[in-house]
Amino acid sequence: MARLQKHQLRVPKPYIERPPAVTGILAPERFMKLVGLLLFIGAAVLPFITATPYMISILTSAMIYIVLAMGLNVVVGYAGLLDLGYIAFMAVGAYTSGILTTQFGFSMLETIPIVVLACIIAGVVIGGPTLRLRSDYLAIVTLGFGEIIRITANNLQVTGGPSGIHGIPTWSFFGWSFADGLELFGVHFGPKILFYYFVLFVGIGLAVVAVSRLGRGKLGRAWKSVRDDEDVSEAMGINGYKTKLAAYIIGAVWGGFAGTLMAGHLSAISPNSFEFLYSALVLMAVVLGGMGSTPGVIIGALFVSLAPELLREFSEWRFLIFGVLLVVAMIFRPKGIWPANAVLPFLKKRTIPEVPATEAIEVAGETDGPDIEEERR
Repeated sequence: MARLQKHQLRVPKPYIERPPAVTGILAPERFMKLVGLLLFIGAAVLPFITATPYMISILTSAMIYIVLAMGLNVVVGYAGLLDLGYIAFMAVGAYTSGILTTQFGFSMLETIPIVVLACIIAGVVIGGPTLRLRSDYLAIVTLGFGEIIRITANNLQVTGGPSGIHGIPTWSFFGWSFADGLELFGVHFGPKILFYYFVLFVGIGLAVVAVSRLGRGKLGRAWKSVRDDEDVSEAMGINGYKTKLAAYIIGAVWGGFAGTLMAGHLSAISPNSFEFLYSALVLMAVVLGGMGSTPGVIIGALFVSLAPELLREFSEWRFLIFGVLLVVAMIFRPKGIWPANAVLPFLKKRTIPEVPATEAIEVAGETDGPDIEEERR
């Protein structure tokens, strides 16, 4: 036995040395954090460069779309659940905050706990009985849920019917409101700019950081396992139903928060603001950017929200051009503009050692075969 252990086979060394990983500022994770930080600083400085009401308004809407898309990324990108009625959760959040502020005198900040509770209830009500379905069946059910919420809001008196809710106040904190403006270091910040910064720092910062950490955590790994193969993940001890329900509830809360931001931004909401088209646009942002990819979802949300505005000069042709751009993007980037497993261009420039033309292959322990056979006898 001692001789057998002495002559155990060893794994041969690889023929090609693995190229060293990129370190320093060009390391993928550090590089992406630096790019994200620079873009965040650029968005914070932008109002000092141009602060026209039109520019601030469309940028605020674009950032609210990012919050909404980050929530849908949890459902579609991480958990792999095809949701065609996600805009319904935005409607739940917008109508809950709108009713509480206009009819019961709540401030927007005070409505947040109730909005979260309403979205959790909505997520359990629709997700509880339907998340046992898969693929197309789940998509049809979620599509029906989105239409049910819109039609219900269109027929209830408390939601204002077809006219919706008007006069929704902006955000206020302990008696001070964004409508009062702010004078800081001799610079006057209007209500729209204050709300822009609020969405940038609270909405975008919270959404991006929280969803990214969720995706890298234990729950995020469970979501991805269920997405890849639910049967295998359940065989490994993961409760697929509870895991999907958790993703649906977290996505619902994110959608409701985006709805509250949208209600405060527009100061008026109606059932026409929550049609199926908007669910399709948010889903398009996730798929176009790259499912499960935080940078990709941000890029996709910005593209979907800003492209129609940038093409406004083409008048009636802008939606046709927008559709053509989407088709071109999906043809050349079928996995998304920035997929979750994307390799940065500079990583492809690593030098790989050449393979020798001829090389003697020696298996360790090959000459010891007869001795081993003799020992076994």
